[in-house]
Amino acid sequence: MSTTIDKAFEALYVSDDGSLDTAASLLAADPGADAELARRGEGFVRTLWERGWQPADVTRLVRRDLADEHLRVLGELVRAETARYATLPHRWRAQLDEPGAVPGRPTDRFSYATTVLELYRLLVRLPRLDAVGPVPGETLPPAVAGEPRMLGRIRALLAKAEATGYPEEAEALTAKAQELMARHSLDEATLAAGAPSPETPGAIRIGVEPPYEQAKAILLDAVATANHCRAVWNEAYGFSTVVGFEADLDPVELLYTSLLVQGTAAMTRAEAEQRAGGRKRTKSFRQSFLLAYANRLGTRLSATSRRVAAETPTLLPALASRDLAVTSRTDELFPETRSARVRAAWDEEGWTHGASAADRAGLHPGRKRVEGTE
Repeated sequence: MSTTIDKAFEALYVSDDGSLDTAASLLAADPGADAELARRGEGFVRTLWERGWQPADVTRLVRRDLADEHLRVLGELVRAETARYATLPHRWRAQLDEPGAVPGRPTDRFSYATTVLELYRLLVRLPRLDAVGPVPGETLPPAVAGEPRMLGRIRALLAKAEATGYPEEAEALTAKAQELMARHSLDEATLAAGAPSPETPGAIRIGVEPPYEQAKAILLDAVATANHCRAVWNEAYGFSTVVGFEADLDPVELLYTSLLVQGTAAMTRAEAEQRAGGRKRTKSFRQSFLLAYANRLGTRLSATSRRVAAETPTLLPALASRDLAVTSRTDELFPETRSARVRAAWDEEGWTHGASAADRAGLHPGRKRVEGTE
């Protein structure tokens, strides 16, 4: 059995499909190798955890580079490997619960073996990533019971903003959410100033996938920066790493996701209006729209954070200290980051519509409060 597996696995480290076909034939002809094949796959998954990968990272890459049948096999391996642990790191359960491919597998052994080998070939070639949290089986920080009340309120506000068909209402709801985030960050700084905590900045990864991934990365960077975090985009693997204090990380992901939903909906409406007027809109329109949307929102989000912070000027040194800690941690994790030039065809109509959409989703402090947002 081990001879079959070892010989078949030689194909994982070469690139020609002929070797893969030969390896799949070997596995298909030896049903007794199936258990060992699965066990080796779980070992590959475990190695990825130790090399800094998390379930969402691997799933995102397999979905991008392979197909549904590979996702099914990956899901089986991840569920089997993580079932060994009594508890999992914070945020892992949500990643494991994300919907994946439909169940089922190829009916013939050769097709299944080919799928497994193609998946394993991808897994063994993934590089080491900077860890953004503990690995299953390691000592975990104390669990927090339930979701913080503030986070629940932000989640509810943003859900309403996404659901409403009225731009003014969406604007007010989103503004309230950002204000809550800014005040919560200020509360954390207050606690740190009164009794310095041993807590250091942490990190999470957030998917930033095509199309228009550069504009999306800029939007995430804007949300992160406005909320005392830093975002570093990894274009090759389709995610950004957001570095910040734990209390700020989940709100940043919530707000980014909501603004992306709102922006995409606004872009679709704007493009439909342009088409109705007889003007064909293209990829350059959508790129310019989202870039303008991200640029304008960054300005407005930061303005809200500065306004809230200015209400308690005595805490500005504590905020500055936390910002410095986040910057230092980012530099430790990513000592070789570089700036990237924006790659997008220019479309004036797209830029104008995107900026207008950002204004409607924006954070104007003088707006009348929407009923029920308290």
